[in-house]
Amino acid sequence: MQRGSWTSFEDALIQTRVALLVSCFIAITLRGLQAQMPPQNPPQATGAPGPSSPVVLTLAEALNRAKANSPIFQAALTQFGLAKEDRVQARAALLPNIQYTNSFIYTQGNGGATGVYVANNGVHEYISQGIVHEALGFGSLPDYQRVSALQAFAKARAEVASRGLVVTVVQLFYGLLSAQEKTINVERATREAQHFLELSQKLEGGGEVAHSDVVKAQIQANDAARQLQETRLAEQNARLSLGVLLFPNFFQDFTLVNDLASVPQLPDQATVAQLAKDNNPELHAAYAALTAADKEVTVARAGHLPMLTVDFFYGIDANQFATEDRNGLRNLGYAGTATLNIPIFSWGATQSKVKQAELQRHQAQVELSAAQRQALADLQSFYAEAQTAFNQVATLRNSADLAADSLRLTNLRYQAGEATALEVVDAQNTLTMALNGLHDGEARYRLALANLQTLTGSF
Repeated sequence: MQRGSWTSFEDALIQTRVALLVSCFIAITLRGLQAQMPPQNPPQATGAPGPSSPVVLTLAEALNRAKANSPIFQAALTQFGLAKEDRVQARAALLPNIQYTNSFIYTQGNGGATGVYVANNGVHEYISQGIVHEALGFGSLPDYQRVSALQAFAKARAEVASRGLVVTVVQLFYGLLSAQEKTINVERATREAQHFLELSQKLEGGGEVAHSDVVKAQIQANDAARQLQETRLAEQNARLSLGVLLFPNFFQDFTLVNDLASVPQLPDQATVAQLAKDNNPELHAAYAALTAADKEVTVARAGHLPMLTVDFFYGIDANQFATEDRNGLRNLGYAGTATLNIPIFSWGATQSKVKQAELQRHQAQVELSAAQRQALADLQSFYAEAQTAFNQVATLRNSADLAADSLRLTNLRYQAGEATALEVVDAQNTLTMALNGLHDGEARYRLALANLQTLTGSF
């Protein structure tokens, strides 16, 4: 290779290295700037939908989201979990427990084989032994039964919270659907009012109607525009209320599956009564509370009776940490103790506890009786409400159809000069009211059905 070509090669190599260094420097600088800049699209909270992905919710999905985010329902589940663990602990108290203990005792020597402290059997004492402990009393089993009843009570209260949450979700879910339908109705009414205003103005220009018709049409258009603002505000508030319940963050970009018009069939009253008898969580909670109070009386009375405590030890308790001492004698062995505690006198404290437990049991009996009466009243009231709402839906739907046909005919009569502006306005208002009443009736039936299911569970 000639010298000139070699020099050119070295220059090209140097230029390449310089270019690589400049590129690396630019890349590092850009990366540092990007790290300092705030992100353009901050990440959503965990479990929150993205801004470009609207969520479509059915009623079942809304219920699942509400259960995950409702603090009241989660508190009821927490109480049930705590009661469940209390039952585990109460069951463990009935069984022998085993532990292994190790200790070393040093005592000041007195020049002999023993120490200064009489209670200790040497200068060095090593204790390494397993202990089996069991306490047997007349109140042990009733206490476990009491805790089990409290677990059943907590479970029933969690079911009450679950069904109450269903009512809340149904009310908000179908309330939003009803508000959306009302907005659509009022938007249609607003368009019709504007069309009627334009029509009356044209007819006035042709000398076919009086100016009073135009004035009436203008008032109707103004009222429709105002009502549209109110319905949109109501829809927005309904959306906010449901969004707060369903999502862990402030999220509104969701739509609901509209099944408002598909009215489910109402079961017969005999079936509902049987379901309410078997699946009413309020009654289950009252029965469990009475059982717990009754067992509490038994536990309190057991304070008058003896209690036996048994302990079994196996290991060493010796002056050397070994299975045999220096003389070859065996240190490893076992021992046992049994203690019978007989209560004699407690200054009336035990009897006072019995009295307290009996008062609580009486209160539980009163609450159970009240819960039974209230369950019967709620069954009749909720079923009557559901039956009335169910029967009215068909009537409301028929009224809406008739109102729509009446408006169509009235508009034709007005164009033919056979109807007045007041009749047209009245027909428009009647149709809007009939459609809004229909949607309110459909939502009312859904809510009545949810209230009825608080007594019966799912049909």
